[in-house]
Amino acid sequence: MAGLSLLELAAAQRAQRQQALTAAAAVEIEPPASVVEAPVADALEPQLGAFDDTFTWSAEVLAAQGKRIDQVSLEEIDWLGRLRRGLEKTRRGFVTQLLENLGDDPLTPEVLDDLETTLLRADVGVSATDQVLAALRQRLNEEVVDPAEGLSFLKQQLRQLLEQPISASGRQLLAPERDRLNVWLLVGVNGVGKTTTLGKLANLAVRSGYSCLIAAADTFRAAAVRQVEVWGERSAVPVISNPSANADPAAVVYDALGAAQSKGTELVLVDTAGRLQTKHNLMEELTKVRRIIDKLAPDAAVESLLVLDASQGQNGLRQAMAFASAAGLTGVVLTKLDGSARGGVALAVASEAGLPIRFIGAGEGIRDLRPFNSYEFVEALLAH
Repeated sequence: MAGLSLLELAAAQRAQRQQALTAAAAVEIEPPASVVEAPVADALEPQLGAFDDTFTWSAEVLAAQGKRIDQVSLEEIDWLGRLRRGLEKTRRGFVTQLLENLGDDPLTPEVLDDLETTLLRADVGVSATDQVLAALRQRLNEEVVDPAEGLSFLKQQLRQLLEQPISASGRQLLAPERDRLNVWLLVGVNGVGKTTTLGKLANLAVRSGYSCLIAAADTFRAAAVRQVEVWGERSAVPVISNPSANADPAAVVYDALGAAQSKGTELVLVDTAGRLQTKHNLMEELTKVRRIIDKLAPDAAVESLLVLDASQGQNGLRQAMAFASAAGLTGVVLTKLDGSARGGVALAVASEAGLPIRFIGAGEGIRDLRPFNSYEFVEALLAH
C-alpha cells in the first residue's frame, strides 16, 4: 500500500480487517487506522497511562475489532481513554438506569418500557428509540432474552442506527480525494466550536500529507479571523482573509479558491459565520458562498459539515434541520463530548436528520479530533 495517504490507508485497512472479523464479534465497522503524526510544537504527545480499567477497556475494544497488538498505536489507546472519559457524564445516568432495568431476569415488556424512558432521557431521540425498541420487541417475540444478550443486542442496534447514513453516503471514511480540489465548509451557530474544529481538521490534514488552505469567511465576528489565523500558524497552513470590517464572505471564498487552484492545493477549509447582523440573513450568506464554490470550482469535491455541540442535545438536532437545505449538509462533526451529558444526541442526528457523523471531538487539544467510529462510540457510551 505504499504511496497511499494515511487516511486512504485507513480506508484500505478498514476493508481488510472487516473480512477477518468473526460473526460472534458482532462488529459492523472497524476503526480508521491511526494517523502517524509529525511533531506539532504546541501539542502534547500521547502518553502511556497506567494499566488501569480504562487502558484494559481500550485494548479490549481494539482487539474486538480484529486488531493485533502490533497494529495498535499509542495514539489509539490514548484517544479511546479520552473518549470513554468524555462520555462519562452521559454514561453515568444512562448505563446505571439501563443495568437496573435489565436486572437479573430475562427481558420483559415492562423492562422495555423502562428502557424507552432511559433512551429518551439520554437524548437518543424519538425515531432512534422507536427503532431500537421495535427490534428488541421483535426479538422478545422470538425467544427469551437474558440481560447480557439484551445489552449486546442493544449495542448492535445502536451501531446500525449510526451506520445507516454513513453507508448511504457510500463513504465509510471521509478523507480528501487525491489529485482533485476538495472544499469543506464548516457551518454551525456561534459557540459550538466551529473555528476550533476547523483548526483541528487543518492539523489532521497536514499530518496526513495533504496540502491545505483556510478561508476565513466568518467576517462578521471580530475575533474570528484572528482566531483562524492562530490555528493556521499552529499547523503552518496559509489563511486567506480580508481584514476589512464586515467583508463579503463570498469574496474571501473567491480569493481562497483562486489561490488553491493556482497552487494545486488539495483541501480548502472554509470557516463560515454562525450569526449575522440584523441586515444579513445567515442562510442567504451560506447559499451565496455555496454558489461561488459551484461556479468557480465546479469539479471540486464539496463537503458541508455541520459542527454541533453535544451538550446542546435536541437543540443541536433542530440546528441540523435548519441548516440542512441552505448549506446542503453532507455530514456532522460532534464536539464537546468531554463536557456533555447528552452524548446520545449522536443517535438522534443519525436517525432523524439522516446525516453521517464524520468526526468527533472529546477535548480542547489540537489532536482531540478523530474520524467517527460507531463501534468505539457505542462501546464508550455503554461501558460499565
